[in-house]
Amino acid sequence: MRIALVTDAWLPQTNGVVHTLGRTVEELVAAGHDVALVTPGDGRSVPCPTYPEIRLALFPSRRVERQLDEFAPDAIHIATEGPLGLAARAWCLRRDRPFTTSYHTRFPEYVRARAPVPLSLSYALVRRFHAPATHTLVATPSMRTQLESRGFRNLALWSRGVDTTLFRPRDKAFFDLPRPVWLYFGRVAVEKGIDDFLGLDLPGTKLVVGDGPATTRLRHQYADVVFTGFRYGEELASHVAAADVFVFPSRTDTFGLVLIEAMACGVPVAAYPVTGPIDVVVDGVTGVLHHDLRAASLAALDLDPAACRRHALNYTWQAATQQFLNALSRSAEPGCGCLDPCASRA
Repeated sequence: MRIALVTDAWLPQTNGVVHTLGRTVEELVAAGHDVALVTPGDGRSVPCPTYPEIRLALFPSRRVERQLDEFAPDAIHIATEGPLGLAARAWCLRRDRPFTTSYHTRFPEYVRARAPVPLSLSYALVRRFHAPATHTLVATPSMRTQLESRGFRNLALWSRGVDTTLFRPRDKAFFDLPRPVWLYFGRVAVEKGIDDFLGLDLPGTKLVVGDGPATTRLRHQYADVVFTGFRYGEELASHVAAADVFVFPSRTDTFGLVLIEAMACGVPVAAYPVTGPIDVVVDGVTGVLHHDLRAASLAALDLDPAACRRHALNYTWQAATQQFLNALSRSAEPGCGCLDPCASRA
């Protein structure tokens, strides 16, 4: 099957959306599908206000039209609600072409964290964007329920996976730091609620692995915290596995890939009982979910690392990609319903 994937979030950005899309493309290509990517790197772009790491395509309509016309896809997936997503959506509507979308990011909450924009207005705009899609893919059942309560329709599940060969239990002696080591890793941005973690009265060492627009402020405000910046591959996995508890203070994530990456390393999670953690973490077994994040963190120290690892093994990228493809196949040529490439167009 020929699949066009349109996304405003792509390399060199480092975040869960980019990682999810990248792994999905790898699975699709490995199975023999032909995938064309439409990304900001294909043309002129500008930094996103308040988040310069994200590039926004400038006037992409003609470029997107040309790329889609030349590729002639069987199925079209629009991953983001940015300029490229809007251009691809318009192309599909003009040609009466079915398409799928995905809801990766809670933009209304992200905008509200930066400006006093009513959630009702932001959700109305996002809902309008997704309304024509044959399916809008969401990562968890609780996210589907929340969006349905706000009037979204035709929602389908698209879970996530973890590389359990890379993310595995490792030597705790990787760190020469006072124990326990409380870890946050991921984007360092206001919507992640990192102040909730760094302000906790906890023994040992707080460690932040990652970077983002809030890093400079947090470094100045929390001088006792160890900040490493971004780490990748084996080095990242070694940092994660050497921690005692992964503290996840976000209230805005739709899934939280870092949750299953930490658990795959045998590291229990402390988090709020909100969308993402409530679907991914087994409370009292692989993590502790509580509105008191300090209490959750301290309680998580007593959990069994082996149970965390066993739970994470349930999440595979092949299974997640099959869910993605199942949704696409309903808007593509008949017979394209599995990871085997469509015989007529592959």
